[in-house]
Amino acid sequence: MKAAAAATPAAAEEQKPAPKKRAAAKAVKTTKPAKKRAAPKAKAAQTTEDAPAPLPPVTGVPDLDDPLLYINRELNWIEFDRKVLDEACDAKTPLLEQLKFLSIFHNNLDEFFMVRVSNIIRQFKIGAPSCSADGLAPVKQLAEIRRRVLGMLARAQNHWKELVPELAKKGISIVRYKDLTEKQKSFLEGYFLNEIYPILTPQAIDAGHPFPTISNISLNFLVELEGPDGSVRYARLKSPNNMPRFIFVPRTKESAYAELGFNPNGRDDDIILLEDLIREHLGKLFPGHKVRKSMLFRITRNTDLEIEEDEADDLLAAVKDFIDQRRFGDVIRLELEYGSDQALTSFLTEKLELLPFQIFRIRGPLAMNEFMPLIGLDRPALKDPPYKGLEPAFIAEGDVFPTIKSRDVFLYHPYESFNGVLEFIRQAAADPQVVAIKQTLYRCGSNSPIVAALIDARRRGKQVTAVVELKARFDEERNINWAEEMEKAGVNVVYGFVGLKIHAKLCLVVRRESEGMCRYVHISTGNYNPSTAKIYTDYALFTANPDICADVSDLFNVMTGYSNQTAYRELVVSPHSTRSSIIAHIEREIECHRKSGKGEIILKCNQLVDRAVIKSLYAASQAGVKISIIVRGICCLRPGIPGVSENISVRSIVGRFLEHARAYYFRHGGDPFMLIGSADLMPRNLDGRIEVLTPVLDRGIRNRIKATLDLQLADNTQCWVLHSDGIYERITPPKNGRAVDSQTYLAKHYGHAE
Repeated sequence: MKAAAAATPAAAEEQKPAPKKRAAAKAVKTTKPAKKRAAPKAKAAQTTEDAPAPLPPVTGVPDLDDPLLYINRELNWIEFDRKVLDEACDAKTPLLEQLKFLSIFHNNLDEFFMVRVSNIIRQFKIGAPSCSADGLAPVKQLAEIRRRVLGMLARAQNHWKELVPELAKKGISIVRYKDLTEKQKSFLEGYFLNEIYPILTPQAIDAGHPFPTISNISLNFLVELEGPDGSVRYARLKSPNNMPRFIFVPRTKESAYAELGFNPNGRDDDIILLEDLIREHLGKLFPGHKVRKSMLFRITRNTDLEIEEDEADDLLAAVKDFIDQRRFGDVIRLELEYGSDQALTSFLTEKLELLPFQIFRIRGPLAMNEFMPLIGLDRPALKDPPYKGLEPAFIAEGDVFPTIKSRDVFLYHPYESFNGVLEFIRQAAADPQVVAIKQTLYRCGSNSPIVAALIDARRRGKQVTAVVELKARFDEERNINWAEEMEKAGVNVVYGFVGLKIHAKLCLVVRRESEGMCRYVHISTGNYNPSTAKIYTDYALFTANPDICADVSDLFNVMTGYSNQTAYRELVVSPHSTRSSIIAHIEREIECHRKSGKGEIILKCNQLVDRAVIKSLYAASQAGVKISIIVRGICCLRPGIPGVSENISVRSIVGRFLEHARAYYFRHGGDPFMLIGSADLMPRNLDGRIEVLTPVLDRGIRNRIKATLDLQLADNTQCWVLHSDGIYERITPPKNGRAVDSQTYLAKHYGHAE
């Protein structure tokens, strides 16, 4: 094992190199030094451990390949989740919305460990060198990830401790079993014996019963027992995941049973967690034995496994096998309830073969990602007002096809209702002149009206093709179920594409009209999912432009048949042309700026990681082009470095809606060019997926999107600005100035509260 990997992340925490030494080690020309920015004051809820460490300063003008110019991808992702946590801890956020953001924070963290941390641990174990653009070794990445995550968890757990009594004041009482009255405990006794006990399966751990395989992110008890002969024995008990996690216990009225499901009112009930009830009755599961100790734990496994597509005769079968394997990938993280017994902890970590840096002790409930159902409580005063987007005008105009044929139509979800997309597909299904529908499906959700419309279209005799991406992470099972249901109805289902994920959002409708066959296309930045369309901001374009429609037809032939086409009339398509097209437009903007000045680039995306694109943006900044970046998640570009990126600003908007739209704008000397679509600026989107960006050819639509980008660049309420030291700072409105909340403004401009 290489020396870098021989040290543990825990040791690296104690032996971090001083930033000044790291910077001094670089042989660079010294010019005007970068201005130092005072780190933003930590909020009262934050701890020292919660604050990210500033990146080392950059002096001189280094080569654009210098690792100092790049922010570590994984550490920057953590800063995205920190913004989510900040929303949870914001006193201005309604109480149940605070709980929602806490749940999202924990869910994000679970996925981060399952996918990203698992990859770094693999590099650490095999002694691999750094794969990150900033050159940070895996051992140091793991140490810094642990330091930051521990601080954030402490903040989240402290906030939970404060949130529980505030919810109780409003009639939502989340309590421990020991806090219940004797009548309530008696009430629960029958519920446990009748409903819970029959499905529990204790598993012995001894020479004849090897340590059981623990499924990913399940809640479990490790129990230490004393036998009749005084011997010590161990057992594992899984908390069932097919029973309600929250048990509503009547507080003031007699009842023969506890609420088995969800009590949307909850005003007259105490709420306890299922695992709390099980713990109180562990003794009933081990007659003749004494329960000496118990410990609640949860493991996170590696889910970033490889699907052997090239060796599979049947991609569907390969994905089904992959789903089964993923449940039992390598253990990446162990979460324990705080104060758990050290002997039990040692027993468990030995069986799981874990290192100390993989263990996290949690104050408060484990698996807080599962707390989202509580948001459904009927307590409107504790939530944001329900929002209803504007119904698209082209629906009211009647038949959607003549409208789209006469002009391009643009929708901005959720400010404009997703009903416009549903109506487009439903009318296509019902219209006797429509002869074919082709659609990509990445994440279409449960109870999908889109799938229902496609099945209806097939039953009406239309040719229907659904390109279903089976490899959509964490949605594989749902997509398999939808694909099989559509196949039964006669839909022509294509199971993705070997070697590439299909992430493009496309629907093509072919209609027989008086002048012949006409095509209509919907291209979006978001999924065909009505549920997420209510909370994700996305752009959608409907067009009958002949070149765009012909491109989409050609691309469907690539996805469904044998076609090697790589060049298109209007569309930019990954993996062939997205990176090169974006870089070409950046270079053109540099030339336009040199000729006439006023160079401007605005990029809005979810992630900015690709090194080649970042280098091109640095070059544009050095040429004097003004670059504004709105990024929701990861940004590996360091803005504000003199001589390199002083003309680049990076901001992130975190609010009620999740910013998911992607737009790439170039001023081009007064002849603006804009792309919208599914592709982020990450290697996986540029090289490993089929993605589509479409030019916005209609000047009015382009101006409208540009206006929303300008509004978001003016946001001073829900906006975070990234500084050159890699630290985000939340903007606060000036005391005597106007507060600009872009999401609130757009919500009022388009729709209304229900």
